[in-house]
Amino acid sequence: MPRPIRIAILWHMHQPDYREPDADRLAMPWVRLHAVKDYLDMPLMAARYESVRTTFNLVPSLLDQLQLYLDGGTDRHLELSRKEAESLEQDERLEILESFFVGHTKYLIEPYPRYRSLYGKYQSGKTDREKLPQMFSTSEIRDLQVWSNLTWTDPLFRTEDPISSLFSKGRHFAEDEKQALLDWQLDIIGRIVPAYKRLLDDGRIEVSFTPYYHPILPLLCDTRSALEAIPSLKLPEKHFAHPEDARSQVRMAAEKYQSLFGRKLAGMWPSEGSISEEALQIIAEEGILWAASDQQVLAHSLVKSGHDRRQQISHTVFEFCQGLRLFFRDHALSDRIGFVYSGWPAELAVADFLEHIKSLRRLLHDRLDKVVVPIILDGENAWEYFPNDGMGFLDRLYREIDSDPEIATVTYSEAVEQISPTKLEAIFAGSWINHNFRIWIGHAEDNTAWDLLGRARDAVTRFEVEHSDAGPDKLRKVWDRIFVAEGSDWCWWYGDEHHSEQADEFDRIFRGHLQAVYDELGLPVPSDLLKPIHGGGSSAFVDQPNAILTAQIDGQVSHFYEWTGAGFLDCAKAAGAMHRVDRLVAGLYFAFDHNRFYIRLDFHNKKAIESLREHKVVVELFAPAPKLIELELMERDLQGERPGEFQFAADDILELAIERRYIWLEEFGQLGFSVSIYRGESKLESWPEQEPIQVDVPERNKEMFWPS
Repeated sequence: MPRPIRIAILWHMHQPDYREPDADRLAMPWVRLHAVKDYLDMPLMAARYESVRTTFNLVPSLLDQLQLYLDGGTDRHLELSRKEAESLEQDERLEILESFFVGHTKYLIEPYPRYRSLYGKYQSGKTDREKLPQMFSTSEIRDLQVWSNLTWTDPLFRTEDPISSLFSKGRHFAEDEKQALLDWQLDIIGRIVPAYKRLLDDGRIEVSFTPYYHPILPLLCDTRSALEAIPSLKLPEKHFAHPEDARSQVRMAAEKYQSLFGRKLAGMWPSEGSISEEALQIIAEEGILWAASDQQVLAHSLVKSGHDRRQQISHTVFEFCQGLRLFFRDHALSDRIGFVYSGWPAELAVADFLEHIKSLRRLLHDRLDKVVVPIILDGENAWEYFPNDGMGFLDRLYREIDSDPEIATVTYSEAVEQISPTKLEAIFAGSWINHNFRIWIGHAEDNTAWDLLGRARDAVTRFEVEHSDAGPDKLRKVWDRIFVAEGSDWCWWYGDEHHSEQADEFDRIFRGHLQAVYDELGLPVPSDLLKPIHGGGSSAFVDQPNAILTAQIDGQVSHFYEWTGAGFLDCAKAAGAMHRVDRLVAGLYFAFDHNRFYIRLDFHNKKAIESLREHKVVVELFAPAPKLIELELMERDLQGERPGEFQFAADDILELAIERRYIWLEEFGQLGFSVSIYRGESKLESWPEQEPIQVDVPERNKEMFWPS
């Protein structure tokens, strides 16, 4: 029998804390929808195969939100879904039409004829919002209420009642059928935690946790930890250094784990793989046996520890401080599952993945007793970009691993028991994203959020000193507000790294939690908390790129992180005199990797994209000598290329990749560019309206987004 190579797969289950302050209500429906699509089927699928062992990392605040639904909580999408279609007001019908086509269109809408036809009707009439509700019959609105929930049902459960009958019926649903679907969703939510406990008790899976409200632990310990990766980063005005909060977040998670699973928490995926020496010391002191981060963090930690990176294998178990074992995710392999394989046939994707694993086995054949390959990634968001919610890929992956004698899956605790660790003397402070904390701190909006958090926290500590007779329940509730506000997801949407239609909503909820702190203490709410943070940090409309990325030129957002780090022009804010109802372009992204410069156009609707067949897209490049790229889209498919120059595709979005050597002989330098839409010789719109976007593209391997 050949000696197998160990792989340790961890699926991270996380959604932001959508709970409204002082309400049994979630502001957004994603916890509920992912519950019926991802949280239960994932462990059940892994447990189908006898020799497959997987680890599932859960966020305690996610489990609290699931419990809120079981206790009668709701969200706006659910409220609108529950309401009888006949009794909906006109504004509610409009709200349903504008918010019930949720999810990735290709796999959550287009495969279903009734849902697809409703979507097409909405797209054709959406420009006239006043008349839009009258375009749809009551039966169509009810069908939309059903389909907006039904397509999120995981394929594993589509043979269950009432799901099977609803898919078979397809249209003209009755109110009792709709209510049965929504009741079934609650039933699924109620099965989730018991399933994890049963599989954990049976030894089929391991369950790890993240710190309670998903905070970036190193930044709680000391915001100055961000300077290790980016020394020039502008920090908040107020120095935030509260390792005691980091300890509380870890300790609360361990207590929650004990209460749910009746055993001690062994392992932890720190939020976003974010670690520092101080944060890991706290994790170790709280009795956690293992934690994990990213390969890029390891590379810098090895240098900091004085190790020769070329001589040290990264696929093994490390030890930092007494007794704490560390794993570092294989960055490339983990990201291939999360961001690449969605567009591949399942058999090719699995074959590619297993070949990479076996290549590692051949490379490390003489050290297999020390080897484990950590595969760590999001366990929910990726699957809506896969056919059939990723079931074909996952089932084939587990089946082939189960029968392959050269590969053995282990949980992380099993790897700790089986492999003698390599000492790691020092830790580089960073996360899995570009081995820094740039997403959560440094931008004016991020820094404002940190300052408001710090001031609210100071108000609590002063209150404790001045009101020693304050009841413990009151203080516990106030501190819980602070801990919620320490979660990573607020600053994920602040700043210029990510863009979402819900960013203003996240802003409102974050400030709402801090406002509630002052209200509950009987203190006046600072005026700064009454003003939006989002959109107020910069007067410029153009955000510059902050990372290297490679886009897949297919005319779609191929995965959630595909354009993370890109520059961005918000055309709605920059429109000025061009703010017309017939504008086509909603947003413009730009980015580069070592070989190409990328431009992406987002459009207001599908109709705008289809109209490109009657228009021409012109990209003007102003460095080192002017060049013109004309995309003639009239009589052919919305894709094409000119070898050695550019490639483009348009579907949900338009993506253009320009070879760097076509722009500059040296393949780097300054670039100005603009994008215009023409009908014939008439320019309809141009972005930006005035001066071109300016961007500096550095020489290869001399990028300064982070230290190399």
